[in-house]
Amino acid sequence: MSTYVIGDIQGCHEALEALLAALNFDRARDRVWITGDLVNRGEDSLAVLRWCMAHDDSVVAVLGNHDLHLLAVAGGYVAPHRKDTLDLILRAPDRDELLDWLRRRPMLHREGEWLMVHAGLPPEWGAEAAQLHAGELERALRGPHWRAFLKDMYGNEPRRWSPLLAGQERLRFIANALTRTRYLHVDGSLEFQHKLGLETAPDDLVPWFDFPNRRSGDVRILFGHWSTLGLLVREDVVALDTGCLWGGALTAFRLEDEQCFQVRCQARQKT
Repeated sequence: MSTYVIGDIQGCHEALEALLAALNFDRARDRVWITGDLVNRGEDSLAVLRWCMAHDDSVVAVLGNHDLHLLAVAGGYVAPHRKDTLDLILRAPDRDELLDWLRRRPMLHREGEWLMVHAGLPPEWGAEAAQLHAGELERALRGPHWRAFLKDMYGNEPRRWSPLLAGQERLRFIANALTRTRYLHVDGSLEFQHKLGLETAPDDLVPWFDFPNRRSGDVRILFGHWSTLGLLVREDVVALDTGCLWGGALTAFRLEDEQCFQVRCQARQKT
């Protein structure tokens, strides 16, 4: 049995099929973990969702910011972005089944020495705290008041973790931390504007995984979300968003021997 961790797919179903073929994926034998952002901006998010749901017994997918955005758009809580490619899902006859499956995905997955999340973790959270807070958001999304969270999900505040946060502000921080984090300010607060790679980062910003004394440093973290960072394999973190949507590659990382596999992708969007 092999476990393959695949970076952000974002609706690029053709690339997903090509990668699975290259891996000789067998659902009876192998498992696939996905770092989130199953949907949006690519040409066939509907096919990606249908494949994942049909392979639910062998797939672990955490939620990314584009997946949460789909749920909010479907609920009418935010207008679609002009670059969104979600219409096929929203018009599909199995729309409700797909969306219900999606909102029940985990925000974080931990197994053995590995922890998978879409974007990153704030420096105050160790692995156990991250699991605890991800569970809070999972319960909100799966519970009877899940629409209330989606209605108030958008916003950049609060930017700094406090155990005193409560209600929608607490859930919003958890969602932003897990699905939007790239850089942190030097005080540890979340930063949302700078999206380019490390070579362009201002001096007052720190990649979340390089923040001094972050409490999650004792677990190996798999994440996506950061296409301009590209493939990064270190002892403590593995970044797997290699920009398939932009004409890069779709990448899989095999946990058993830490080998990487890639298929090249055609650019779906130019900006």
